[in-house]
Amino acid sequence: MLSDSAASDDWHTPAELTPLEGSEAFRGMDGGTVLDFWRYALPDLRTNTTRGLLAEFLVHRAVGAVARNTEWESFDVLTPDGLKIEVKTSAYLQAWGQRRLSEIRFSRLRGRTWTPENGDATEQSYNADVYVFALHSALTHADYDPLDIGQWGFHVAPRALVQATGQASLGLASVRRLCGGPITYQQLADRITACARRSLSTGGPTEAATTDA
Repeated sequence: MLSDSAASDDWHTPAELTPLEGSEAFRGMDGGTVLDFWRYALPDLRTNTTRGLLAEFLVHRAVGAVARNTEWESFDVLTPDGLKIEVKTSAYLQAWGQRRLSEIRFSRLRGRTWTPENGDATEQSYNADVYVFALHSALTHADYDPLDIGQWGFHVAPRALVQATGQASLGLASVRRLCGGPITYQQLADRITACARRSLSTGGPTEAATTDA
């Protein structure tokens, strides 16, 4: 058992991450590889959790981000020039049977920051410079193709507009009022850059609609 002095003085810092390729084998089992684990953990790109990661991946690639953020960061994507991006995802269809299409809502727009040294912040805040609202637009399972990036529509807003709503979640009508119509993946990087300039040049929140039609 560690002494009180050892427990208080030691700081356990993880080693720098070495990206895996998939062919690495687990030791102590027969034939299992990292690729086998990936196939087990992420077999369906339509599930809520995995679809959210996929949207983050798309934004990550669009802006040329270098590495994936750690899970406890208060935003999702960090650009090479230090821009913080939050990615929110929604879809009409889920990975289970449903009687009607899902209501489109983007949640958890604000939250408490966390650090290993200090734990949770006392107050919730809006923690990104730019917010990307990613909507998967398929309306039938026959049409749903998780590998077709063209089925995504993106809305992008600077923090000032999102913060001005004072809301922790927004429906599609409010997002459209904030951002205008959806853009394609090919337009995403330029729109993020434009919103970043607006976010950096805005001294404070501006008026924004908050009521969903």
